Amino acid sequence: MTGWHAPDDLVTRYADGSLPETDAWSLEKHLESCGPCAARVSHAARAGAAGVVLAQVRDAVLHAVREPAPTTARASAPAPTRLPAPTRAAGGRLTRIVWAAGPALRGAWAGAVVLVAVGAAALAYGGGAAGARPLLLAVAPVVPVTGVALSYGRHADPLHEIVATSPSGGLRLLLMRTAAVLAVSLPLLTVAGLLLPPSGPHLPAAPAAATWLLPGLALTLASLVLSGYVGCRTATAVVGGGWLLALAAPVLTATGTGLTARLVQQLSLYFTGASPQAGWAAAAALCALLLAARRSAYDRLETM
Repeated sequence: MTGWHAPDDLVTRYADGSLPETDAWSLEKHLESCGPCAARVSHAARAGAAGVVLAQVRDAVLHAVREPAPTTARASAPAPTRLPAPTRAAGGRLTRIVWAAGPALRGAWAGAVVLVAVGAAALAYGGGAAGARPLLLAVAPVVPVTGVALSYGRHADPLHEIVATSPSGGLRLLLMRTAAVLAVSLPLLTVAGLLLPPSGPHLPAAPAAATWLLPGLALTLASLVLSGYVGCRTATAVVGGGWLLALAAPVLTATGTGLTARLVQQLSLYFTGASPQAGWAAAAALCALLLAARRSAYDRLETM
């Protein structure tokens, strides 16, 4: 409940559909916490042109509910199979977990993560490539960013507009799906990095297999923050592309050593040591604070 209440003309224009969309969103947000205004809007809707249609729909629903089904149909219809209560509860909980995990984990993205890990191992042990671990460390930070892009938005979920505007939508849903993406990609790629052989004797020592975790987390949170301004797909493309550009540009423009050696040196500059890791940790914390401060910006993210 707030001290402000919607004026009568605002309520009337909302009920007849003439209120601009941005003002309608603001009013709807107010109605969530103001019972008197919600009752006035409901009364105005029933009294307007939509009231006739609503009354017809109500009568049709009540008629369908009260009308008894044909006896023969009831007799011939097989009785529904009822599962034991624990089975139904477990199935419902599993369904909710799978839904919350997001389209990325139900689609091809999880398979692509496995393919990256297996491909790196095949390149190292089957192809004899000494630079398999540096290549994996270079790609690993953008893998969860890509998973976020494939988990949230109109392109990812046919019911996105409905889900995003529900009480469980917005930032809460985005964070749940991001957590699911991180839960799959972080351990899998880290284990893959641990299993890869070290760099060859002619190459500098590559960063440790887990040094990409803080950078990956910081880049993922940065993409979430930017999503509040430009949308999820654009934000993840900017962040992921920016990382690849910042890594590839110095490697491709430098001279004097081999390409893999320059990649290892650039990764060491970004990953190895207390200062780079502290910088990534600070960036992740700052992004988390920005997410909390702008949480209302995600209430209708990508619902237009």
